[in-house]
Amino acid sequence: MSEDTVSILADALRSGDRRALARAITLVESTRDQHRAQAHELLTQLTAQTRQALRIGITGVPGAGKSTFIESLGLQMIGKGESVAVLTVDPSSAISGGSILGDKTRMPQLAASSDAFIRPSPSAGSEGGVGRHTREAIHLCEAAGFKLVIVETVGVGQSELRVAQMTDIFMLLLSPGAGDELQGIKRGIMELADIVLVNKCDGELLSAAQRTVGDYTAALRLMQSRTPGWQVPVLAISARTGEGVSAVPDAIERFYQHSRAQGIFEARRADQAREALGQALREGLLERFIKNPIAAQKIEAVRTEVASGRLIPAVAAQQLLDEHNPKEGAQE
Repeated sequence: MSEDTVSILADALRSGDRRALARAITLVESTRDQHRAQAHELLTQLTAQTRQALRIGITGVPGAGKSTFIESLGLQMIGKGESVAVLTVDPSSAISGGSILGDKTRMPQLAASSDAFIRPSPSAGSEGGVGRHTREAIHLCEAAGFKLVIVETVGVGQSELRVAQMTDIFMLLLSPGAGDELQGIKRGIMELADIVLVNKCDGELLSAAQRTVGDYTAALRLMQSRTPGWQVPVLAISARTGEGVSAVPDAIERFYQHSRAQGIFEARRADQAREALGQALREGLLERFIKNPIAAQKIEAVRTEVASGRLIPAVAAQQLLDEHNPKEGAQE
């Protein structure tokens, strides 16, 4: 792809071309050096004119109904005149490295809307429940003019917190009747949640869902919200029937207005940018270290020692780092 072709892609993306957006995300996800240079050029061209969207992160245990809920919420937001981009992060195939679940097949109505864009991406071993290039994908969706960008994580757990560091609103989706819910969900995620949703509040699970709402409402009163002055709402919904989902956009709007009025929105965006820089530096430095020919040879030699149990991994890693980048005072 030439520089002119990158400019053509940027223009098409700005016009809202869905195919151009899909190609752009594929480009930034590529691991080829040539594609990376082109991706950086594309992102640079788009920076000055990027329009900011409201970024919503959604996490929850497998089976909680995240995809069904996102489709229901997305259709409601489109009905209000919004355009919605959904970035889903699926477990990676151990063979192909690609996305396993393919959320487009689980959101057929939303996928068919001309005001929606759904992009499943493989986690590709990236920690935090998101893909390595999810931040860049958000940026591209904003450049394409979407007003709402939803990021769905792989699942829920202590490693799923990075999505909260790249979104404006973090929502936790729960499923009733799964045992001791309060013990099953990590406290750290509850403390980060801006809105908690109890799904499947219908049929035989109705009573269990109502009890879960009460339990979490009581528990959250004892926790300090990460957003000063905000009492985290716990809402009962049924993504399958649509019951209660209409209250979610209202809760999102209340949180948005509160965070803007308190200056929290801008502060969170600044934190997102700083975290993105730090993450990119960490990943870039690690990659350069591993690709360095001298370091690569040493790593291969040490790997055998570690595999045989003759060397502890943490000690081996520190030795490699010290050899590759000697400590201060060790020069000359």
